[in-house]
Amino acid sequence: MTPLVTVTGPALSLPDADVDTDIIYPARFLLITEKKGLGRYAFHDRRDAPGFPLAPGIDQAPPVLVAGPNFGCGSSREQAPWALAGLGIRVIIAESFGEIFFSNCFKNGQLPIRLDVATVERLHAAAGAGLPFAIDLEARTLTVGNDAPILFTVDDGRREALLNGWNDISRIRALHGADIARFEQAQQQAAPWLWTKG
Repeated sequence: MTPLVTVTGPALSLPDADVDTDIIYPARFLLITEKKGLGRYAFHDRRDAPGFPLAPGIDQAPPVLVAGPNFGCGSSREQAPWALAGLGIRVIIAESFGEIFFSNCFKNGQLPIRLDVATVERLHAAAGAGLPFAIDLEARTLTVGNDAPILFTVDDGRREALLNGWNDISRIRALHGADIARFEQAQQQAAPWLWTKG
């Protein structure tokens, strides 16, 4: 995965509550097996709605999404974060998230940030005004325009994985690769028949 250290740019405001994974990525597109290029299907059935911030046919969005409460609820559809990634969204800020969606974001190189209601409402206004957002994952700060940085929390292990661009497998290899190699070498000597092919 592409490491996530800092993200800067404008933000997209989508304040609707309970935007589920079927709204983010409609079920009828689940037969598409390619992970890349799904951005064009993100929010597909909402794009014609008056005031919706993404027009039909657009496959690029700002890198930050300020969302409403309970964003990504519903099914465990991993295509939802894939579609948002396809739009170029790396950071999603909301008061609350669907639990599985929240976890899937980290597994796909995206940073979901939980903040209190008042702060998120202020961020919606800032996004609507076109103010620049700057997220620094190392410092765990979000800065909007010339305002003072806002601190956010993130699990240490997930933060480390995002900073290094690790998925679950590459994280295990990076942190425990030498231990795995030593175990395999010792087991080959202790039980060589387990390593014989055929």
